Amino acid sequence: MKKYIAFLRGINVGNIRIKMHDLKNAFQEMGFQNAETYLQTGNVVFESEKNISEIKVIIEKGLTETFHYQAFVLLYDFDVLAEIVANYPFEKDEANHAYVVFVESEAVFEELATISESLEEEIAKGNTLLYWKVPKGKSLDTPFAKITAKAKYKSTTTIRNINTLEKMLE
Repeated sequence: MKKYIAFLRGINVGNIRIKMHDLKNAFQEMGFQNAETYLQTGNVVFESEKNISEIKVIIEKGLTETFHYQAFVLLYDFDVLAEIVANYPFEKDEANHAYVVFVESEAVFEELATISESLEEEIAKGNTLLYWKVPKGKSLDTPFAKITAKAKYKSTTTIRNINTLEKMLE
């Protein structure tokens, strides 16, 4: 049995509301073991014997059918999460949010990385993800925030706070 983390894109914002209890139950009904949710943003840790590409298809289809919305899920081996958190390149402080922008598509990653180089924001490349340090209260207002909010990135990106990721590792 291997441990995975699923980041659901775009739930509990706008019109897509899913209770974490219902989400946990949906994962169990799809045949995944030891499902646990974190916060209200669609972070699910679970175990499965299936490979990651099979899991993605099962989850997206299952969530779409169960909750009646177009589900987009980014999946990672749970062991990779500790490495992602450890590699955050900026100093953390109280005035800023520390984010990881998870990017599923290599082409989208390259596009966002190239765009980020022209911005005056603290953004650094990771392994098909971007680390982003943004002043608190500005997470929706910076040029990079507006770019990542575009509909064309909806199915291939999601942003998580490092603090949340650290709690998931405990």
